[in-house]
Formats: sequence, structure tokens, C-alpha cells
Amino acid sequence: MAEMGKEVHVVMLPWSAFGHLIPFFQLSISLAKSGIHVSFISTPKNIIRLPPIPSNLQTLMQFVEFPLPILEDEPLPEGAEATVDLPGSKIDYLKIAYDLLQHPLNNFIAEQKPNWIIADVIPHWIPEIAQQNQVQLVHFSVFSASSFLFLGYPDYLVFGTESRKRLRPSWESMTSKPDCIDFPSSLAYTKKEAIDVFQWIYSMNASGISDGDRVCKVVNSCQAFFIRTCTEVEGDYLNTCQKLLGKPVIPAGLLPPEKPKLAREEIKDDDSWSQVFKWLDQQNPKSVVFVGFGSEFKLSKDQVFEIAYGLELSGLPFLWALRKSNWAKDDLDSLPPGFSERTCGKGIVSFGWAPQMEILGHLSIGGTLFHSGWGSIIEMLQFGHCLVLLPFIIDQPLNARFLVEKGLGVEVERNEEDGSFSRNGISKALNLAMVSDEGKMLRARASEVAEIFGNQKLHQDYYIARVVEFLKTNL
Repeated sequence: MAEMGKEVHVVMLPWSAFGHLIPFFQLSISLAKSGIHVSFISTPKNIIRLPPIPSNLQTLMQFVEFPLPILEDEPLPEGAEATVDLPGSKIDYLKIAYDLLQHPLNNFIAEQKPNWIIADVIPHWIPEIAQQNQVQLVHFSVFSASSFLFLGYPDYLVFGTESRKRLRPSWESMTSKPDCIDFPSSLAYTKKEAIDVFQWIYSMNASGISDGDRVCKVVNSCQAFFIRTCTEVEGDYLNTCQKLLGKPVIPAGLLPPEKPKLAREEIKDDDSWSQVFKWLDQQNPKSVVFVGFGSEFKLSKDQVFEIAYGLELSGLPFLWALRKSNWAKDDLDSLPPGFSERTCGKGIVSFGWAPQMEILGHLSIGGTLFHSGWGSIIEMLQFGHCLVLLPFIIDQPLNARFLVEKGLGVEVERNEEDGSFSRNGISKALNLAMVSDEGKMLRARASEVAEIFGNQKLHQDYYIARVVEFLKTNL
């Protein structure tokens, strides 16, 4: 079967956001390990920021670079090829440029004649390319099954259709669980979240097509649906996906990144991080909160300051990987006056890149305060950390509700009208999760599920094996 696998050629087409690029890359690596030939499509500056292909897989996997087309009317900043490089107001223009990739991609597909295209939700034009070239199409969802059911089920998406008018007539309909979830579930948005997400999905944007229409075209046209989850975590939601979509729904497993083996060796040449790890070594086991909100959502000054005051108020030791802010003149300006002096010895703020997996694997880390992105959830729960949830955009609030429902997280209290949160709310949630008697069950549950989230054998040998079997037997 391994020899047969080399005959299967898959083209991977992720959207230009690192929350999509990384899981597509992880799936590509897993497929290549199983003997599938993979061509990974993206633009040069995105590819250079991905990890290198392991040397033992370079005969099975290749990066294929397509330059991002230049827009004459609304040029993107030089070097901007992913959502992380742009303010929110420019993302639609990235979609316009990305849509122009359909022409070189069509030529590549026609020349290479792959067996499968595994595509993201943004390239609404990929079904036509697949059909023209008689190539089978799979959609790979980087979201959880619970979030997909709430946000991506096609009957909820297409503007103007009778089913959408009936099932999701307004933002108010997003403040309770949808009818398609026919079992007890706490999935729902608050008022502020619902208004923002409703506009994001259904509003026409500068690219000329709503995100809802993009998702619907890909999901309706694909021959199969792969999703980054597993039955052990989302069994009920997966079963509902399988019933509703009317096509093969195959969980690809959680695709957990491999745990670092020699954390200190890998960072020994970086003196600042060497000092951070020495500080971590001095802390008690599972006593430190890791704080990180990723690179996609740009925190405002008020939000950063309120998080800082909440960390200080909690009294807990912390390590905060803080992205440099456009509104700050320098690192010192990124934090409240006197914060660094008042928390000296008790916590560390590091600006810019951080070796996150090495940090999460350190024995002193016991919990995380973060945005509830699905990829980050997988990273953190494989180490058994308790989760303090402060979601901001798209699927993050739904992920947070799901984790609370499963007894795996504490969500920071917010004002439902404007989405604001307070330092007291941050401190309260941190202490509940990390040290209080009330949080004992939460900490125990997090340790339990680490055996699922971090089980490389389960996700590669069972879930990826099922994906590979489907690709091979449905040529």
C-alpha cells in the first residue's frame, strides 16, 4: 500500500492566513508520512514563514510558489501576503489578489493532473477548476465541528435563499443554538459578537462576494469533507455534520504539533529566551500562566492595559508573549505606566516571536489566558493546561462556549452589549482556573484530555490512516 500511496497526488490550497496555512501544512506532513505526494500551494512570503519540509519527506512533498498578483487600484503594502500583515480594513483586498491566483493554479492543475484538490473555504472558484480538469475536490475545514455547524452549514449561508431567511434571518438568530444542533448545547453568541459575525458572513465586501457565499460554494461542490477534529472530543457535533452534509465527512484528527524534544538546546543561542527559561525553572510546577493572543487579532491599548492590570491583580506568576502594537511608540509604551516595575520578578512580558511549544511544555506552566482559537486550544490541551478564555473574533467565542460546556475552560466575564471586559474579570477567571478549590475539577479535566489531544499515535495511525484510505480507494 505504501508504494500505491506514491501514485496519489494531492494539491493543497489554503487561504492566506496562518490559522489556515499551519493546519494545512500539518495535514500535508501527515499525508506525506503515509506516502501521499503533496503539492502545497501558496505565495513566496507565506511559504518562507512556514516550517521547512522534513528532509525525509522532500521526495513526497513540495512547496509550489505562486507570486501574489499586484492590485493596481488598491495595492497591498509591499511584502503583505497574509492576513497577519494587514489591518482588518485591507483583508478584502487580499481576497481580491488571492482570487487572481485561480489563473496560474488552473494551469498547474491542468499540467500536473493531480488526483485530488484539498481546498480551503475562501477560493470559491476552485470547484470550477476541479470540474474543468476532472479532479476530485475535498474541503478541509480548519475549524471545529461545533463551529462549522454554527457558522458554515450551507443552509445558513447563501444570502436571499429561503432556507437562510427562515433559519438565520438576523443577528438575533445567532444568540441561540441553531436548529440543526438537536442535542443540548451552549453554542451561541452574545449580542455584540452576533452583530459582528452576522455582518462578516453576509455582508457584500470589496472582493465582490460575501464570505458566506464563498464557504457555501466550496462546501456544496466538494466530493468529501475533511475536518480537524475527532470523535473523542466532538462526537455529537461530528455525527450531526455527517447527517446533514450528505457526503463523506471524515475527521482528520486534531493534527497536534509534535512536542519539542530539546527545548533548551533549541533556544540556547538566544540570550533573552535563555533568561526567560531560567526564570521558569525557578517557579513552582504548574504555577505560571502563559498569556498569548496570537497574531491575527490586534488588541487595542485599552484591552492590553486591562489584561495587564488583571494579571497584576491576580497575583499569579505569568509569562506574556505580547505582539508589538501599532499604537505603541516602543515596548515600554505598550504597557501601563509602572507595570514592569510593579511585577518585576513576578512576571515577564516578551515582545515579538516566542518559542510557544517550548514554553507550553515547561513544567512550571499550569494554565493559559488566550483567545480560544481552535489551533491554540489543541496546542495547549495536549499539555494538559487549564484554559482561561478571552475570545474576540469569528469562531473563538463558539470555541470558548464549547470548552466551558465540556468543563475544560473558564471564560472571562464580559459586557454583552459592547464586549468589554475588566481587570477584575481577568483576575477572577485566572484565580478560579489556577488555584481555587472551585477550579479543581477543571484542572483535573484538562489533565485527562491531554491523553487525547496529545496522542500522536491516535491522530496519525487512526485518523490520518482513514483519510489516506479514503483518498486511495476513491480515485
